[in-house]
Amino acid sequence: MAVIGIMDSGVGGLSVFREIRKLLPDEHYIYYADNAHCPYGEKTPEYIRERLHSITDFFILRGAEAVVLACNTATAAAIEDLRNSYDIPFVGMEPAVKPAALGTKTGVIGVLATAGTLKGSKYLNTKGRFEDHVKIVERVGKGFVELVEAGKLTGPKAESVVKAALEPLLAEGADRIVLGCTHYPFLLETLRKVAAELGHGDVEFIDPAPAVAKRLVQVLESGAVQGEPLEGGAVQGGAKAAAPVEETVPRPRGVELFASGEDGKLKEFYASL
Repeated sequence: MAVIGIMDSGVGGLSVFREIRKLLPDEHYIYYADNAHCPYGEKTPEYIRERLHSITDFFILRGAEAVVLACNTATAAAIEDLRNSYDIPFVGMEPAVKPAALGTKTGVIGVLATAGTLKGSKYLNTKGRFEDHVKIVERVGKGFVELVEAGKLTGPKAESVVKAALEPLLAEGADRIVLGCTHYPFLLETLRKVAAELGHGDVEFIDPAPAVAKRLVQVLESGAVQGEPLEGGAVQGGAKAAAPVEETVPRPRGVELFASGEDGKLKEFYASL
């Protein structure tokens, strides 16, 4: 059994955690919601990297052997720096442009994401591999994270905010839309409702969380949590390593929830998973 840290700027990463737990029900999880600093989308990369180092140090002190950045913006800003700084594996969010591009019938795909994700090299590199073959239209999900953090997933306010971002993508002909922020799947019911009302009930929304869960399984099976390098050198020698856990010491099993701010919404969302 491994101890796995999962972080997000708020409750959004729980959409990734629920997929991870389906595949790995017996691991011990430490979830950290950095909601006192949410949203990350408009923060500078330097600010986000500083936060991620603090959160990673917290995970390591609690025995984490692998960390999942269940946040697209955090992945874009910090994952390479973290891999260079720590001797534990990090799994991040991969923009799901490829499955959208392969599945489109109209030749147009949409990407809903934060400003930080859309400017990040990880997304831009992925986009560059496919934009010669499909048209990629983008939109910042302005107000999406705030809706989810407030627990306002449905209703007139949520529909108005969703429509403002979704309508331009549909107007361009997008029939596959990538959800580029882990908060956004919690708005899936409203996204589908608004799309149907706009005459696009057949649009498909693509959540990368299941692919991230599969990647974590590969990481654990590779032996990387014992400090062995991942294929392709994803784990690089760094200055800070997790302290070894003596096998004679009973490990915790279950889920620990932490937040940098109020934890009420975090516990509420977790209870609803």
